[in-house]
Amino acid sequence: MKFWTVLIPCALAMSAPLCAETLTNADVLTLLDAGLGDEAVIAKIETDQGSYATDTATLLELRTKGVSSAVIAAMVKKTSVAPAMSDSAADPLAPHFPGVYLYDDWSAEPRMWKIDPTSSTQTKTGGIFGYALTGGIASASVKAVIPGEEARFVSPKSNPVFYVYLGNANGEGSGTFSTGFGASVQSPNEFSLVELEQKKGRREARIGSMNIAGAKAGVMDKDQIPFTYEQVAQGVYKLTPETALEKGQYGFIFAVGGGAGPGLAGSAGTAGARVFAFGVGE
Repeated sequence: MKFWTVLIPCALAMSAPLCAETLTNADVLTLLDAGLGDEAVIAKIETDQGSYATDTATLLELRTKGVSSAVIAAMVKKTSVAPAMSDSAADPLAPHFPGVYLYDDWSAEPRMWKIDPTSSTQTKTGGIFGYALTGGIASASVKAVIPGEEARFVSPKSNPVFYVYLGNANGEGSGTFSTGFGASVQSPNEFSLVELEQKKGRREARIGSMNIAGAKAGVMDKDQIPFTYEQVAQGVYKLTPETALEKGQYGFIFAVGGGAGPGLAGSAGTAGARVFAFGVGE
């Protein structure tokens, strides 16, 4: 090999002052032995490429050779690679994108299914005739309309398990995730689990009522299906319905905001329901 062939790769990369180097444990020891202080060595570790051995035995050896804890920490940090975010990993403690997930443990290979929220920007009223006929004694209901008759994901089990990941779901971030409409989930306690009524081309959920006694906005207490939740890691919650769910369509409803409702319902209406819908039963 001629000498010129060795120089060509560096000569072509004129934008860099030298060919890129990859620091190793030996390089770090050499720099420290040459009298460079910890601050300078750490700066080089942070800015240059590195390939360091950071197993326990090697770290102890570096410490006995006088390498400071700050330098060792910089080497370990440079070696560490943040695990990739996932929208399907079966391990609940693996980093997941923020959102609501259905845990699939019935397939041959377990995984998570990320449930995208469905917007309900339309409401309809029911029981108007009875309301008018009785002078408001009978209640009129306000229902959120969810497009489509069936959810994308269906659990064959009557006791499905869900996970909610807040922030970036790996112990960092804000501890919330946006649902749209300028609202963010901060706790599973903000969800209401309800059964959705199937209609032609749509599903409906009651989110308000009105009678002579006044109007109510939000999911009715008697419509809510109780569920429990527990925090399994920072920003990670496990949700489980308290009772077995019958075959049908369901959803976790969030951010039912009062607004101008249709007709007489007034403030019992909503313009901002987000529904994390799912089905139960084959």
